[in-house]
Amino acid sequence: MRFKSVQELQTIAEIIGCKFVGDPGFEVYGMNEIHVVEAGEIVFVDHPKYYDKALQSKATIVLINKDVPCPEGKALLISDDPFRDFNKLSTYFNPFKPATVAVAVDAQIGEGTHIQPNVFIGNGVVIGQHCLIHPNVVLYDNTVIGDYVVIHAGAILGADAFYFKNRPEGYDPLVSCGRVVVRDRVSIGAACTIDRGVTGDTTIGEGTKIDNQVHIGHDTVIGKKCLIAAQTGIAGCVIVEDEVTLWGQVGTTSGITIGEKAVVLGQTGVTKSIEGGKVYFGTPIEESREKLKQLANIKKLPEILIKVKNI
Repeated sequence: MRFKSVQELQTIAEIIGCKFVGDPGFEVYGMNEIHVVEAGEIVFVDHPKYYDKALQSKATIVLINKDVPCPEGKALLISDDPFRDFNKLSTYFNPFKPATVAVAVDAQIGEGTHIQPNVFIGNGVVIGQHCLIHPNVVLYDNTVIGDYVVIHAGAILGADAFYFKNRPEGYDPLVSCGRVVVRDRVSIGAACTIDRGVTGDTTIGEGTKIDNQVHIGHDTVIGKKCLIAAQTGIAGCVIVEDEVTLWGQVGTTSGITIGEKAVVLGQTGVTKSIEGGKVYFGTPIEESREKLKQLANIKKLPEILIKVKNI
């Protein structure tokens, strides 16, 4: 998330009430998660396992819960609870704006686009030209829709990320202030749910077609001309490259990459990154020919056991 205007390190420290290391006037352009953070942005880290990764990332401001040497050219924000303070910054720079009407006054809707009854369009939403938005669709704040997009009834775009910190008193959510961005000529089926990014974008590439009841998690990037069949669940921070096919009831773990033109057969659990240009099946996932051979051999086990017993 980029701030609307450039901030200074000292100002950020004052907002969250923590000490800092670096030039008080050090410029801060925004904040982001570690996998998408860029120079000039804040990243937070609250576990020793990830200190080095955060300090060596593209981030030039690190919100951290330990006094550590500051890398050259960077700045530190020292906090007793970086998760809490990251949430404070998200809320400060992107406060919740209650809706007062079904279609926000500042929403932009392109020429030739049809909005069916009972659609909710939040603040700052942008919808391109010649789209068709069916009844009971919900477009949360700042969702961006390209041209010639079809969204079927009951789809929800922009709900919060499923991202929590386990505290003694219960689960504490990480505040979501990212967006959902849908490129041109995408089709989204009925009752689909696409979560917004925590600080970045969840993106659906041009020409991708999504069947009914598909869930796509936060910060996931779907490539161009993908096919995603019903009841598939894609976790957060997944990269699905161009022209991938995911058949019905596929499920994925988070933070993986599915290579270009891969085909994943129905009910497969994608537990790791996979290469493109191949067909996959099963849980744990393997190339389909190998997996089907294994299943065929398993069917022969009773016969083999009888033969062994009779020897």
